[in-house]
Amino acid sequence: MRAMLDALYRASGVAAALFLAAIPIAILSQVLGRMMGRTVDTTELSGFFMAASTFLGLAYTFRAGGHIRIGLLVSRVAGARRRALELWCCLAGAALAGFVAGHAVRFALESHAFHDISPGLLAIPFWIPQSGMAAGLVILTVALLDAAWAVAHGRAAGYERNEDAALDD
Repeated sequence: MRAMLDALYRASGVAAALFLAAIPIAILSQVLGRMMGRTVDTTELSGFFMAASTFLGLAYTFRAGGHIRIGLLVSRVAGARRRALELWCCLAGAALAGFVAGHAVRFALESHAFHDISPGLLAIPFWIPQSGMAAGLVILTVALLDAAWAVAHGRAAGYERNEDAALDD
């Protein structure tokens, strides 16, 4: 199970990196198109790529300890109290992320059902970029539950790898 979850987080991070790398390619194609006298509008597409990159990168970054953590209270307690507080933080984060993920999934499904299309020149069905956001939030929820499971069983959570990201004052 651990290998499967790590592969999920890694795949999500790779997808985020690919979407991020696609942004300058889209912009370059727009610039080259203008130089050749052709209209190529990729502004909307670049925005969709940025959203997908942001949301798909959340779980990978969380697991790698790359998110900034503020340890005002957590850093001042130890032992069972710290573990209980870490567990509460992971579960509260999972509840919030799960709530938003549920709405994002529903939003993407509704966009698909109603055939919502972006208003730009490319007329992209909205469910496509919304799916990247929804998938990223679902994977983040899984990562938070994974961290809660580790903390509940006395193991270090994946986000504890990077203590430099913690702000302890």
